[in-house]
Amino acid sequence: MRYLLTAVLYTALATTANADIAALEGLRTGDMRKLQFHSEITKAPEVAFIRADGSEGVLSDYSGKVVVLNFWAIWCAPCRKEMPELSALQSTMGRDDFAVVTIATGPNTPAKIAAFFDDIQIDNLPAHRDPRQALAREMGVLGLPVTVVLDRDGQEIARLLGDANWHSDSALAIMRALIAP
Repeated sequence: MRYLLTAVLYTALATTANADIAALEGLRTGDMRKLQFHSEITKAPEVAFIRADGSEGVLSDYSGKVVVLNFWAIWCAPCRKEMPELSALQSTMGRDDFAVVTIATGPNTPAKIAAFFDDIQIDNLPAHRDPRQALAREMGVLGLPVTVVLDRDGQEIARLLGDANWHSDSALAIMRALIAP
């Protein structure tokens, strides 16, 4: 059955060169059914967050990439469950035109974020922070985790509330369709 699902997903993937929303919606199975594609896309705000190195960053820094943007916190149990899946997605798909970007929102100190990542053995995701929740508020993040998918132009095209398996066949097929030329 798994092979049949994979074949169906990759057949659908082959037809989504332009990443049309209807085709992408057809790729949603399992946890990815919670991923809601927007009929009207909106530009991500230019609100600063703090990069892992302490400098300021903005989402337009990722221009030209498809971005899976995850808002999370160290105290969030579903975030702890989801983070290894996001890490696996980055390991599989990460390259010049794709990135998983994690932003801890609220009072998450760099030391506690590092301990969290060490505890769950995450070493390939950024430890960015939004300590005053300015970016999260501007993007309408009301609970955690929230994951937003941005296209290459920095526009929000989809959103998923809650945790999900971001390394599932469905998630991988959707991401491959989005980054296809």
